[in-house]
This record gives sequence, C-alpha cells and structure tokens, in this order.
Amino acid sequence: YVAANDVTARDLQWRDVQFTRAKSFDSFCPVGPFIETELDPADVRIEVRVNDALRQDGHTSDMVFPLPHLLAYISAVMTLEPGDLVLTGTPSGVGPLNAGDVVRVALSGLGTLENPVTTRTRSSDKLRP
Repeated sequence: YVAANDVTARDLQWRDVQFTRAKSFDSFCPVGPFIETELDPADVRIEVRVNDALRQDGHTSDMVFPLPHLLAYISAVMTLEPGDLVLTGTPSGVGPLNAGDVVRVALSGLGTLENPVTTRTRSSDKLRP
C-alpha cells in the first residue's frame, strides 16, 4: 500500500474528449513516501491538506466498494502484477491548485506524501488532438 496524489489538469480535462492528456503529465501521480505491505486497507484515515488547510478528510471504511471487490473486478479484465498501482478514489473536497501550493496527502500507517505545485514547463497544452 502507498499514498498517491492523482493530479488532473481540469482545463485539459474539459477541453479534450478523453482524460489521457489531463492526467498524464510526468509529475501528475506522485506516490510515497514509502510502501507498506502489512496494512488493513479497510482501516485507513485519509487527509489531504493544501497549504495546511484541510481539503479532504475521509476513511477507507467509507468506500463504496471494498478493496477486495475492486481488485476482483479489475482483475477480471486485466492481469494485475506485483508492483501495479490501483488508485481507488478520493473523499469529497477536491479543488483547484495553484503554483506555489503545497499538497500533503496523509494516510494513517503510510505517512505523508508532500508535493509542491509548480507551473507547466512544457508547451504541450497548446497541442490539439
């Protein structure tokens, strides 16, 4: 188990037909700070803070589908291998980020993943499919 920050460029998400570009920039899915193999996935508190302001606060026990159900559903369509990442969603409270923000994703038993938000360094947002 590991914390992940599934970032989306909302401007591209609404402009493009598919989410691929909006979710695929090199820095858009940081994970860490470490991997834990012994954890009860039904008992993890999730907190997301942006610049120390609490944006999301939830618990894996509130998930619509438990992790074993999700893994069975996914593996019926594709093979899951050791090391594959499966992101299962997020509590309510997502919102815009701005350059200079710091996002902290804290999961009980997994530590805190901290990432700064910066501006784009590539011009790929000007490309149209």
